[in-house]
Amino acid sequence: MPPLRRRALLGALAASPLAAQAADAWPSRPVRLIVGYPAGASTDLCARILAEDMRTRIGQPVLVENRPGANGSLGAAAVAAAEPDGHTLLVSNTSTMTVNHLLYRDIRYDPLRDLLPVASITLSPFILTGSPKSPRTRSVRTVSELLALARANPGGLSYGSGGNGNLQHLYMEQFAAVAGIRLLHVPFRGAAPAENALVAGDVDLVLETPSSTPLMRSGALIPIAATGTTPWRDLPEVPTLAASGFPDFVASFWNGLVAPAGLPPAVLDRLVGLMEAAAAAPATRQLLLSQGEVMVLRPEAFRARIAADIERNAAVIKAAGIEMQ
Repeated sequence: MPPLRRRALLGALAASPLAAQAADAWPSRPVRLIVGYPAGASTDLCARILAEDMRTRIGQPVLVENRPGANGSLGAAAVAAAEPDGHTLLVSNTSTMTVNHLLYRDIRYDPLRDLLPVASITLSPFILTGSPKSPRTRSVRTVSELLALARANPGGLSYGSGGNGNLQHLYMEQFAAVAGIRLLHVPFRGAAPAENALVAGDVDLVLETPSSTPLMRSGALIPIAATGTTPWRDLPEVPTLAASGFPDFVASFWNGLVAPAGLPPAVLDRLVGLMEAAAAAPATRQLLLSQGEVMVLRPEAFRARIAADIERNAAVIKAAGIEMQ
């Protein structure tokens, strides 16, 4: 059956008494949370925190399944093609829902047609971070020192990212453009491998996430500046880029729960309630705070945030001259 006709049929079924009965019975089997990135990155960690909290509330196993590749596109496409019964869900980040369809020609999902935003769960800044193992960045501690080094060695500093089109890629290119420097991009298959390369000194820089704060506190990484409007609460001594000469440079990313389009409204409501319950539970909230600020946007607000981020990131891609692949 063609995709549009299938979606129309699913929409009609969602309003039927049978759909309501099915929603009342949800979940009738284990729930899978698909993550389009390797284990260990912020989105994966959020998924595992949510899985544990959900498991205690729904009486079924909640399994995290990593399907890395193409900046999260493989996992998102799998969820878009899944039955919209609430048993296969996506824990996504900003890149997967707002960038991939702008950069990849062969993408197999439209983020706002084939997927349904359920709720966001965290909002985080990035932290511009250097490697103490790299002979180039081991003595860099400030933005001005970084800029002086980069300008003296055009293209000589490298930065890692979670892949082409990942926000770590887009926003580092945006920073390089406004700073008037040239950097070498080294893409990895996820943020966790990029972080490993930074720790080892194989790349000089990465826009890290708050989940890497322990590595910064231990000296394994060098925090240089945060991309939020204020310093990151766990690194108050690290200034923002806005306070370091770039007043208009503010960047953040979110993690959230997404379902296949056509999800019955009653199941959607149940999932939103579970996200709100997780955010309010003291133990779960404390774990989520290690990944960012806890922010639960309900479906309509979450959808609006995604649409706004698509518009912003399309402008970043155009300004940076990043080509479709």
